[in-house]
Amino acid sequence: MLTTTTRPTRGWRRSALGFVAAAALLAGMAGPVDARTFRWANDLDANSLDPHSRNVTFQLTFLENVYEGLVRRGPDLKLEPSLATSWRLTAPDTWRFELRRNVRFHGGEPFTADDVIFSYQRTITPPSNLNGVFAAVREARKVDDFTVEFVTNGPSPTLPDEMATWMVMSKTWSERNNATVVANMTQQQENFASRNTNGTGPFMIRERVIDNRTVFVPNPNWWDKVEHNLTEVVFSRIQNDATRTAALRSGEVDMVYSIPPQDVAAFERNPQFKVWQTPETRTMYLGLDQIRDELLGSSLKGRNPFKDIRVRQAFHHAIDIEAIKTRVMRGYSNPTGLLVGPGIAGFDPSINTRLPFNVDRARELMREAGYAEGFDVTLNCSNDRYVNDEAICTAIAAMLARINVKVNVVTEPFSRFFRLVNPPSYETSFFLLGWSPASIDAHNALVNLAYTRGAVPNKGVFNVQGHSNPAMDRLTDAIAIETDAAKRLQMMKEALSMARDQHAVLPLHQQVILWASRSTVDLKQLSNNYFPLRLVRMN
Repeated sequence: MLTTTTRPTRGWRRSALGFVAAAALLAGMAGPVDARTFRWANDLDANSLDPHSRNVTFQLTFLENVYEGLVRRGPDLKLEPSLATSWRLTAPDTWRFELRRNVRFHGGEPFTADDVIFSYQRTITPPSNLNGVFAAVREARKVDDFTVEFVTNGPSPTLPDEMATWMVMSKTWSERNNATVVANMTQQQENFASRNTNGTGPFMIRERVIDNRTVFVPNPNWWDKVEHNLTEVVFSRIQNDATRTAALRSGEVDMVYSIPPQDVAAFERNPQFKVWQTPETRTMYLGLDQIRDELLGSSLKGRNPFKDIRVRQAFHHAIDIEAIKTRVMRGYSNPTGLLVGPGIAGFDPSINTRLPFNVDRARELMREAGYAEGFDVTLNCSNDRYVNDEAICTAIAAMLARINVKVNVVTEPFSRFFRLVNPPSYETSFFLLGWSPASIDAHNALVNLAYTRGAVPNKGVFNVQGHSNPAMDRLTDAIAIETDAAKRLQMMKEALSMARDQHAVLPLHQQVILWASRSTVDLKQLSNNYFPLRLVRMN
């Protein structure tokens, strides 16, 4: 349980006592003789320690070392039991989960069905933006202390997959510390859960200085078999790419969670290091505002060019995706025309096509739409979240200049950028974002990124661009309840084709995950970019 933060919080003494007790138990454990400290670094830190606050990959993987859900993903991304030992359908619209017994939170509270129901209610209550996890659920109910049921709006064959990144909090602890509702991060609010943790997972947080350093120690009472050999894990945030890779070369850290593509060859040539790489399930895309009558960040008044599909097509034609792959990504990307890529259920290579790079055709479309002279627009991007994100935006701005579109690129740290795209603000008209379906299923991308925003609660939550296609909404709803696997795949193929042809977003590529470590480190790299410390060993 967390005891040290950047500033005192109410209840710290109670947390400290809980940690001292846990540490005493840990000291008495007979651990592996080769156990040691593992030091790793990333350019980002978790913005909050609240597991229900933000649907952001790094924050979720960071916290999944401390908190757990009913299910989890293994190295092959297949579902595994976690706080639930089994799950099954008891009716076409009812999933029953049998809960693990004799599990305790780090603070000593017993884990029961009450914690699951509480965490469900907390997640579907604004301002949590993980509510999309339960878009198909109309009720969660306790059967007994170790059995819960989720009742869905019709059949929901992928609900357990959707829940793979959802985590359970202690009801007792949350109530005691006035943290029963997620703090509104878009308004920079905090509560006790923002800076303190109390999970059931394999690690506890002993010390934390936000945006600097976090120290994890093993949970001596974890219910599962311990596969790691770590006695301490030290995470450091090192924003600068060169400084971060230098820390690995000098031995200051043992692993970096992200390395620039330009550094891969040097690490591969040195036998003291390992480079870990795999294509990511995340699709990078451009969002173009299709809902406002007037663009944000533009001098063009009274009109929104992005509402015209010809302008969206022109942008697609004007982007040289192969140049981005070779010059910006150094070959470490896979261009795409779809919302999802390989490894995601529903992906079909036969429809994974892009409009060809053709500046002349782009100019022709701009003329047809009445924008031969172009317009100006602001492109909002992060500069520390995705591989070469700032460089991608700069390159796109240069490409769009060829069709007389003046792009003002505004880059900022992801913690600030995310406020622009985070519901319910949506304060951008042109942006770069990435999406990795938590369910490893195309329906997740369709219902979150392309479903009409605001039409149905918990659907279209990350449809920042405001695209709306009622026919695609109906098809997405039908996919959600279809239990025939072959028919469902065909329906997803149709829906993905609709999103592609309507340019709901402009897909760019799937980036390649690039990590580097010392040769003495053994770990598991998941293609959804999750990093489970429970699978790390130091040799």
